[in-house]
Amino acid sequence: MIQLPDALKAWGTPAFRAALKQELERQEPCALPLQEGLSTSSHALDDPFSVVLVAASEEPGRIHARVGIFYHGLIAGCSCADDPTPVEPQDEYCELLLDIDRTTAATRVTLAPD
Repeated sequence: MIQLPDALKAWGTPAFRAALKQELERQEPCALPLQEGLSTSSHALDDPFSVVLVAASEEPGRIHARVGIFYHGLIAGCSCADDPTPVEPQDEYCELLLDIDRTTAATRVTLAPD
């Protein structure tokens, strides 16, 4: 679980989108299920990533948000001299579901189903 207190404070204001984006982009990539969201490569890189808010709603005690994550991955090869696997980072995109507790800002992050 991660903590998103700035996003929680900004909920219901025009600043929510920016607060959520900034706070998520400060998280370590390993704190998010980016490896599970790979579609064109086999290893998620720890490079900086970019976040876009897709949708947000609330229910008693919870804020739900769907965010898109733009990040990079690599295709892991065999490291042989004649391995044709590209070594350049590959663009990746996945969507995550955030479940933010309205009291503690504790946030459960899961990969959104396709």
